[in-house]
Amino acid sequence: MSRRPVMITPELLLRAYRAGLFPMAESRRGDRLYWLDPEWRGVLPLEGFHLPRRLRRTVLSGAFTVTADADFAGVIAGCAAPAPGREDSWINPEIERLFTELHEMGHAHSVEVWQEGCLLGGLYGVSLGGAFFGESMFSRARDVSKVALVHLVARLRLGGFTLLDTQFITEHLEQFGAVEIPRAEYKARLERALATRARWFSEPEGLEEMIRAL
Repeated sequence: MSRRPVMITPELLLRAYRAGLFPMAESRRGDRLYWLDPEWRGVLPLEGFHLPRRLRRTVLSGAFTVTADADFAGVIAGCAAPAPGREDSWINPEIERLFTELHEMGHAHSVEVWQEGCLLGGLYGVSLGGAFFGESMFSRARDVSKVALVHLVARLRLGGFTLLDTQFITEHLEQFGAVEIPRAEYKARLERALATRARWFSEPEGLEEMIRAL
């Protein structure tokens, strides 16, 4: 007798995140999701975030308008779209559906970067307790995804978050202080973060001051 595939619901997805797992599809057209639990996990310490001077000037220059939760669908679509050096994506329609539902439930959030009304980039992720699980980011102009990340970190610090999970490490993230930690240490940090009360602010007070302090 064949087994029916388990229907993944937003509730199941949240339970997986609490256990330290996250889903990915093989490709944009793939119809199956796989649960990942890496031996080494990428994290970006919120208190040890390194903001280069040039980028700080860019973030504070007013060249971009930055919002949160203003266009979640646009951000996840941008993350899934082909880009130079990334012709395929692990974000399939099922991932888009699940995270859009999480957004409607208040557990998934986006940061958008605009210029003259055009969405140039952004990022999205999941929040649970004091943990934020960064999922993906995209950029259509120089520094845009970095600007989104700086705004994310400032919001998380203002909201009392203690863990920013990046899943994996890239050179892009290493320049900000991201590190890899063993699975057991990650799950210990995750347990503490889940027990922490934090709040996601779409429009927090003191945002510019926090960015200056990073």
